[in-house]
Amino acid sequence: MAQHGRNEEQLKAYLHFKEEAKRRDHRRLGIDLDLFSIQDEAGGGLVFWHPKGAIVRHIIEDSWKKIHIEHGYDLLYTPHVARADLWKTSGHLDFYRENMVAELEQCTHMSYPEACMAFSCKRFHTDTLGHRRSGCGPAFGRGDASLFFSFVDDAHIFCLEDQIKDEIRGVLDLIEEILLQFGFSKYEVNLSTRPEKAVGADDIWEKATSALRDALDDKGWSYRIDEGGGAFYGPKIDLKIEDALGRKWQCSTIQASY
Repeated sequence: MAQHGRNEEQLKAYLHFKEEAKRRDHRRLGIDLDLFSIQDEAGGGLVFWHPKGAIVRHIIEDSWKKIHIEHGYDLLYTPHVARADLWKTSGHLDFYRENMVAELEQCTHMSYPEACMAFSCKRFHTDTLGHRRSGCGPAFGRGDASLFFSFVDDAHIFCLEDQIKDEIRGVLDLIEEILLQFGFSKYEVNLSTRPEKAVGADDIWEKATSALRDALDDKGWSYRIDEGGGAFYGPKIDLKIEDALGRKWQCSTIQASY
């Protein structure tokens, strides 16, 4: 009898969760509030920002640019395409070939190589459009979409070895400041270590991993070790934010490389 009662409670909780998820579905809200639409004729998962949604996006973008500038970052805009040779040099083409648009001039997948090219010993906060092939799920509006365009907010900090820990700690503080503005105070934090397929010597990986670990310890955040979850060129800190329904979504990432 007790078991039956628990099952009934679990069923009620599940049905309530499903109803709340439906009520908060961004795809429905986008249409109901006239913020954006996804037009199947143009392609699954591609967002058309309507005037109301465009002004909201504009306000958010202006806000994050202001915060970055206040924290000492310089703005940098990088090209949306680059020759494949650049991605071969950076190593991204070999490791992410299946996720990149297959053309002689590659659509920008991330802005790391371009930021390095523009490096002038300063912090760069880069706004660019990332073009990636992805098995997009319901979050992007369609389950069968093979290509989506994302607005990538990257920051690249070039610093000396003895500055790395403090710079990472500063980024953690910045992430917390921005997420709190949107009401996100609960996150899952992972320290992702060297994957099986990677480049670089062991001692370099250990230095970078230690810097990330020390910054997290200094921040006082609890975290999990995600063995093998790092990028091919370096370890990283991954933050998954928790929404109002307790669902977790991959959000901010801090990557370290020498």
